[in-house]
Amino acid sequence: MSYVAIKGGKTAIDAAASATEYMRCRNAADEPLTLSVIEEQLRLLTSRVISEGGLYHPRLAALAIKQFQGDTLEAAFALRAYRSTKPRLLETPLQDTSKMRCIRRISAAFKDVPGGQMLGPTYDYALRLLRLELSDENPAVFQAFARQHMDATPGTAIPDTFPKVLDALRAEGLLPPLTENHNEPFDITREPLVFPVPRSAALATMARAETGSLLGMAYSSMRGYGDIHPTVAELRVGYLPVMLPHPVTGEPTEAGEVLMTECEVVAMYESEDADSLPTFTLGYGACFGHNEVKAISMAILDRALQKGMRDGPANPSEDPEFVLLHVDGVDSMGFASHYKMPHYVTFQSDMDRLRTTQGKIRATQYTQKTEETA
Repeated sequence: MSYVAIKGGKTAIDAAASATEYMRCRNAADEPLTLSVIEEQLRLLTSRVISEGGLYHPRLAALAIKQFQGDTLEAAFALRAYRSTKPRLLETPLQDTSKMRCIRRISAAFKDVPGGQMLGPTYDYALRLLRLELSDENPAVFQAFARQHMDATPGTAIPDTFPKVLDALRAEGLLPPLTENHNEPFDITREPLVFPVPRSAALATMARAETGSLLGMAYSSMRGYGDIHPTVAELRVGYLPVMLPHPVTGEPTEAGEVLMTECEVVAMYESEDADSLPTFTLGYGACFGHNEVKAISMAILDRALQKGMRDGPANPSEDPEFVLLHVDGVDSMGFASHYKMPHYVTFQSDMDRLRTTQGKIRATQYTQKTEETA
């Protein structure tokens, strides 16, 4: 898993660890952050860590955030490391996201969708202005608002689930029909990426990729280094029931639920062959937690990579090897951080070569000046 720090100079290393811990708790007047406060009040940060860490455990994600003082990359690294110590008891079958208990569900493709638009918790419609009153928030007002919102009864009941927007497009023949895929999904935690890789490997890699890396790659396609300018058919955030086979009967049984974000985009239409009618093309994104930018970026890149896998990459965002090997935050952080490790020998070699090169150039220049003088 990436690069890790080497040992050396134990006294100095212990002192560095002590200094780091001091920086975390140096203001003795403050109360230590509780995990529940991090998990609830910094829920979007927690969502990012569980997504990039590849382990759905909000409380451990909150612990990692606290331990590494808000560094999402380090927190995700720690969460993956913890995950690697646990046995895998079973694999979940395919889950049906139409059963998601939505807290937010919108479509940019249609104004009216089956079930209606549900704005839910979002900053999309708010001004990005600092709320200075939060710098000295009144605990009583804070708690009263939570109770007031919890006790409020909406005028109309919110349905438990919503139909999928894409089903309406398929019914009209604007999307290709669903086909059953009997191939086993690629397990990126057990198998190395050897290109070419199946689409399931690309989706799994992007599902735990670093949010900023995915956004940067997708943005390159949106700006013109690609031809993917999609429309969000549906974006939904909610709690997905996790169905597992019952240990005795084998029947699917709900074992719990996970908060996740799912995005489906439609892009330019095309025909599979000369005899078939053209249909819209699709991109798909899904990740743990509430992280809409990541899910949208993933869906855009999924569509771009499908084009690159089929026709050959014409842009960086369509190249599976370029994208999938450069979006993992833990790997990227590890390689960047390893430059802080001792490189005394290699740099000494670089200096020796530079001195030799400079000496040869000086000798050549001296010879040329001597000949010109003569």
